Amino acid sequence: MSWYYTPHPTVAPAEDFDAAADANALRKAMKGFGTDEQAIIDILCARSNAQRQEIAEAFKRELGRDLIDDLKSELGGKFEDVILGLMLRPEAYLCKQLHKAMDGIGTNEKALIEIISPQTNDQIKSIVDCYEEMYDRPLAEHLCSETSGSFRRLLTMIIVGARDPQGTVDPELAVEQAKQLYDAGEGKLGTDEEVFYKILAHASFDQLEVVFEEYKSLSGRTIEQALKAELSGELYDALSAIVECVQMAPHFFAKRLHKAMDGVGTDDATLIRIIVSRSEIDLQNIKDEFEQMYNKTLVSAVRSETSGDYKRALCALIGGA
Repeated sequence: MSWYYTPHPTVAPAEDFDAAADANALRKAMKGFGTDEQAIIDILCARSNAQRQEIAEAFKRELGRDLIDDLKSELGGKFEDVILGLMLRPEAYLCKQLHKAMDGIGTNEKALIEIISPQTNDQIKSIVDCYEEMYDRPLAEHLCSETSGSFRRLLTMIIVGARDPQGTVDPELAVEQAKQLYDAGEGKLGTDEEVFYKILAHASFDQLEVVFEEYKSLSGRTIEQALKAELSGELYDALSAIVECVQMAPHFFAKRLHKAMDGVGTDDATLIRIIVSRSEIDLQNIKDEFEQMYNKTLVSAVRSETSGDYKRALCALIGGA
């Protein structure tokens, strides 16, 4: 996602990496009475996902044991959620989160929006393939059974890869699309939702950036103001998430993190999901944005909302005081 900013991760591949040494150190941390949780954090929160996969292979090869099974038997609670999340391949982790958002009674629409909105076509394709492999069910079919109306149509369009490839920009078309959006909303009585979700699900993020600029020139209002005036519910949440991800994805995630920690109680599922899934993409950008928006560091906010090994693992992924 480099159309608007340069992504900076907080977790990078470890130098002088030795998968076998890490595997043995992890076994030692879990062997016998008690578990050395700090050793697990020091290793797994400071390796890239590809390196963690190598450690799991070395664990099997060198020790004849399954690392995931050992971690499951030794860890618990939210700390376990973080560590097991780190051990999944990135697309498998997102698939698991999507499944969790739709499984059982009720659907977590906000989680669906957060996971699906920022993805490019290539990323969506790997998620779709992985989902069917993991759950023996097409993601589009599962989404359709759990959502409805315009929101369902928008998500389905994104999932089937309707979005133009990154870098696709047509300035003349952008003028036309801005006018279509205006005519479908502010320019008429009532709202033609279909025009909104079709354009925002089809155009590349680069194209949408130009469309939003044209919209402001045309109407004198930002696209966010137009969406707020014309739409509501999940469709509004999803479309405004796409707008935020086009303009500055770290801003979108910083807002989500703040909301997860604001007020009484903490939305740990969102906290874990964003920190784990963005740590190797743009968590540094999200951290910077968070500090600018809320006048406090992300790590200090997380420290005040979490405790124990769970806190130490999240802070290790975020990095910095």
